[in-house]
Amino acid sequence: MIDSLSAVTLATHNMSRAVRFYRALGLEIIHGGSDDSAFTSFRVGTCNLNLIAESVERNWSWWGRVIFHHSNVDALYATAVAAGYRPDTTPCDAEWGERFFHITDPDGHELSFAWPLRRKSLRTYNEAARSSNDQGRGLVS
Repeated sequence: MIDSLSAVTLATHNMSRAVRFYRALGLEIIHGGSDDSAFTSFRVGTCNLNLIAESVERNWSWWGRVIFHHSNVDALYATAVAAGYRPDTTPCDAEWGERFFHITDPDGHELSFAWPLRRKSLRTYNEAARSSNDQGRGLVS
């Protein structure tokens, strides 16, 4: 049985540019990170995001998206914009119960930053409505 994901490795044509991008989003370097690094690792929770330097002659033509959980999607979006990056979408609430935005890194890799929405349960909603009604009728002080 697979227990967890250890790392995702993405290729880059320009290590220093890619490192600046991921550092601007708040990722912590745990290995490499210099302009001449062939390999750089960032800590992402209990996993790693790795970058591997590839020559400009090497092209990739696949599609995929790496999805990260971030507890303040709106603040991260603002940080990316302030750093001069242009996210593909603005933060929004999705029908599947997450708030998210998409951004493409300098090498064309699609990233999504998301966080589960905290919806009040029907019970909590009903209790709040009942309490409000009771206060309106003078039953609760």
